[in-house]
Amino acid sequence: MEWITDPQIWISFLTLTVLEIVLGIDNIVFISIQSNKLPLEQQKKARQIGLLLALVMRVALLFSIKWVMGLTAPLFNFGEMFDIENVAVARYLELSGRDLILFIGGLFLIYKSTTEIHHKVEGHAEAAIKNGKVVTFSSVIIQILILDIVFSLDSVITAVGMVDQIGVMIASVIVAVGIMLVSAESISNFVNNHPSVKMLALAFLLLIGVSLTAEAFDQHIPKGYIYFAMAFSVLVEWLNIRSTKKAADKAAKL
Repeated sequence: MEWITDPQIWISFLTLTVLEIVLGIDNIVFISIQSNKLPLEQQKKARQIGLLLALVMRVALLFSIKWVMGLTAPLFNFGEMFDIENVAVARYLELSGRDLILFIGGLFLIYKSTTEIHHKVEGHAEAAIKNGKVVTFSSVIIQILILDIVFSLDSVITAVGMVDQIGVMIASVIVAVGIMLVSAESISNFVNNHPSVKMLALAFLLLIGVSLTAEAFDQHIPKGYIYFAMAFSVLVEWLNIRSTKKAADKAAKL
């Protein structure tokens, strides 16, 4: 029980919890967008299952730390296969298991966000509803599960790099997912009630997809830049929503 009085443990726990919440933002946005396609009575259940799956996968990966860290070891070396001697080029052609997962997940995220944006702009989503094409609960859960795997892997590798004690890692992941569960409904409702915010959220997911594919080839794009750009865009849109609401209220009084 010495850990209770160890300030270093608590600092590590709080730091990692905050980081896990930040890393989980893109997960919440994706789950919110996907769950909002379902009938109203199924949306909350889909969000809860999606986040609980994320929790299960994170904890399972933490108990498989040796395997997870093994994913960072080179799996394919295309530089050696094609006798590329230029070191600057060859290092980008060395892929690990983690790189492949990030690459495939990034491509999937780019595809999904681009498709959603296309449907929104072209009006295909409304046409699909009129034609009776209903999104199934299982298909939404499967798509959430695919991205959960990618986001969980990134989250766990970050945790392993920051903290040595597995108990602290698991505790921070549980607290972070708990906070995400509490906030998921309000975030989902906000995104669903404001089409322009939903478009911004899809653009955010597109950026995350590009970031994941770049990460697979050892091109590190600090997520802080992406989060700052998105936060600034959301702030501008929030001011626009407030302005529009005030104008509507003023018109209603006249």
